[in-house]
Amino acid sequence: MFQVIIYDCDGVLIDSRDSNRAFYNHILERFGLPALTEAQLEVVHVSSAQGAIDFLFQGHPRREEAQAYQKTINNDPFLPLIRLEPHIREVLLRLRSRHRTAIATNRGKSLPLVLKSLGLEDLFDLTISASDVSRPKPHPECLFRILGHFRLEPEAALYIGDSSLDQEVAATAGVPFAAYKNPGLPARYHLPDHLDLLPLLKLQPDVKSARTGAP
Repeated sequence: MFQVIIYDCDGVLIDSRDSNRAFYNHILERFGLPALTEAQLEVVHVSSAQGAIDFLFQGHPRREEAQAYQKTINNDPFLPLIRLEPHIREVLLRLRSRHRTAIATNRGKSLPLVLKSLGLEDLFDLTISASDVSRPKPHPECLFRILGHFRLEPEAALYIGDSSLDQEVAATAGVPFAAYKNPGLPARYHLPDHLDLLPLLKLQPDVKSARTGAP
């Protein structure tokens, strides 16, 4: 039914809220601004780094300086705060027997580091980050790039995301959308757990991992 399964990264492949909070609080502290509020975290969690800084430093005289600084930050100290979402490695291994896999995300230069640190770097045929496009989400360029790479029509792909931003991108590109852990999002499918994707694609989970809850 689908030839390529496309994933958002933050909130779908990984739980990175604590890491993103620490990253942007580090920048805010350096420029003498208060720590993130929960409302601000909701915005920056789905934004590109450039978009997040534009949002946090809107009207601030040092915004360009903050933009330049965020590009120089070493991401290594923030990687230990990232966790894999449950069952994602098992599901990706199952998928690759019959499907192509890809990532379309607003995460930027840190994406290869994150995938390598969590042992996911060999489980995707293509990754498109904010660093690879001229227009990050909500523009659908990331999905168009993936469709073009695999020479597929939109209905041959499935995009899995967790936010209204992801839903908007999928709708604009004409790609079917599956909402992960967000039952309130309009979507063709809803996935409370990554394992729920397998029966949809007529694939069987690994029984041992499913029973133990192994990530």
